[in-house]
Amino acid sequence: MAESRTIRALGLCSGGLDSILSALVLRQQGIEVHWVCFETPFFSAFKARKASEQTGVPLTVQKITPVYMQMMRSPSVRYGKNMNPCMDCHALMFRLAGAMMTDKSFDFLFSGEVLGQRPMSQNRTSLRYVEKHSGFDGYILRPLSARCLPETIPEQNGWVDRNRLLDISGRSRKPQLQLAETYGVNEFPAPAGGCLLTDKIFSRRLRDLFDQQADCPERALHLLKFGRHLRLGPQTKIVVGRTRQDNEMINRNVDPERDLVLKVENYPGPLAVIPDGAEEGMVMLAAGICAGYSKAPNHEPVTVSVQGAGSDRKVTVLGIPPLESKRYMI
Repeated sequence: MAESRTIRALGLCSGGLDSILSALVLRQQGIEVHWVCFETPFFSAFKARKASEQTGVPLTVQKITPVYMQMMRSPSVRYGKNMNPCMDCHALMFRLAGAMMTDKSFDFLFSGEVLGQRPMSQNRTSLRYVEKHSGFDGYILRPLSARCLPETIPEQNGWVDRNRLLDISGRSRKPQLQLAETYGVNEFPAPAGGCLLTDKIFSRRLRDLFDQQADCPERALHLLKFGRHLRLGPQTKIVVGRTRQDNEMINRNVDPERDLVLKVENYPGPLAVIPDGAEEGMVMLAAGICAGYSKAPNHEPVTVSVQGAGSDRKVTVLGIPPLESKRYMI
């Protein structure tokens, strides 16, 4: 190493095997490695926390929903197959990590990205786009593919020995698995992505939310993960639980000052929520749909409680069979 002081590197961590290996490759060179993981309603730091526990690499977790939603509304590059703005997402994360690098006196950034592993977001053009738009061009090192890519400033300055970095490329996982065995890494998650923005159904719900609302509070984003979502009108949608666990999670994301919660009385059934309330006609329609998904007999009057947003009352409706309410499904 050209410098006697300890070199410090800050890496983006998803918690996957590539993240783990990239940190270990650098740590083997005597570099002090730290991780940062960003959280939104679309992805969590659960795997990153586990990776930190296993490896001893210190981890910082930051919630970034407001700034992330700004990017989501107008990504510079089009979305992927669903609502995943991968290139702008990576650029944003490196920009935020770069600010932390500057503030905390790290020398450079790194990630576990592998050239060619994901054909859309990890090709040469995409990796270059991320660097240019991160604001930290030249300071982003990808240890697993470094020798397939142009030299970075950390390599040029002698902070990192390029010859001890790797030249992995392509979609095969064999090199990483062999490296994991070398480092004694026995536990790691499957390589499947943990981002809900790549999920078809979740993306359809999010697109509907974007189309109908200028403001998307965090509770509304979390609600997208649970139950059935039905659009009754431009200003009205309902979320209807499928299971007891769904009901519990929906209830956790209710704002009692703004949302209406519907529950069929005297029969087992789902919890339904109308985010931000609705006019009376829509409340009655929602109550009928809620009753239709319950165990109450079809076409018989059913009592449904309506609570929240200053309301605490009961309405009587006929249940609407699920086949009839299916036309509202998002």
